[in-house]
Amino acid sequence: MSDAFTTRMLNVSTGSRERVVDLTSHCEDFLREAAAGRDGLLNIFVPHATAGIAVIETGAGSDDDLLAALHTLLPADDRWQHRHGSPGHGRDHVLPAIVPPHATLPVIAGRLELGTWQSVCLVDTNKDNPNRQVRLSFLG
Repeated sequence: MSDAFTTRMLNVSTGSRERVVDLTSHCEDFLREAAAGRDGLLNIFVPHATAGIAVIETGAGSDDDLLAALHTLLPADDRWQHRHGSPGHGRDHVLPAIVPPHATLPVIAGRLELGTWQSVCLVDTNKDNPNRQVRLSFLG
């Protein structure tokens, strides 16, 4: 494979609670090697049916606000057709329709082009699966 396309898999432990995990530093580390000062695109993809990727501010409460909003939109109760796993687990399978399992972001001169308060985050509401994989791919 040429150096125009490079990919790496991250293993992320989310534990047994709902979480928003900041992946920005992992993305930056990957781009230092993969992009090597070039322009291109970074694709972040989570190959799970119950997790998503969001670009959101973290550390000022927005990550908790996102989880609260998801509780309002997708309550963890018995309304869901999909019923295996923890109570309300069916909502976790609807999550990727709201928080997609991917994001594609610009890379300029080897650096991720995010706004001042933006971070790349894994959004995981599935308490039954504490281990996630995230694929980072750079296309130069």
